[in-house]
Amino acid sequence: QVQLQESGPGLVKPSQTLSLTCTVSGGSITSNYYQWNWIRQPPGKELEWIGVIDYAGGTLYSPSLKSRTRISRDTSKNQFTLQLRSVTPEDTAVYYCARGEPGSYLHNKYNYRGQGIQVTVSS
Repeated sequence: QVQLQESGPGLVKPSQTLSLTCTVSGGSITSNYYQWNWIRQPPGKELEWIGVIDYAGGTLYSPSLKSRTRISRDTSKNQFTLQLRSVTPEDTAVYYCARGEPGSYLHNKYNYRGQGIQVTVSS
């Protein structure tokens, strides 16, 4: 059973960088085939895909967030991280990490998802 757990600060000030970590257990992030995603759900809005890192370390980002986003990984800890720069209150959301098959982000359908972490951007 694959489990994902998000961690990081719940409050970030405007213009700062939001940094979150996803710790994966029950499966390796370097195993062939699966992709590891960050997604978010702002209050009252639908789920929004942020970006993905694949088993080889390749990344792909949502065009609307690409200029501010970086996803990286630490294979020794079986973790992958999200950095979102220059945040504004519009980045307030519940952030999730999720495992999916190749291209699953196109439909926001994932095999496994963490419980989510509320991040509020406010001064």
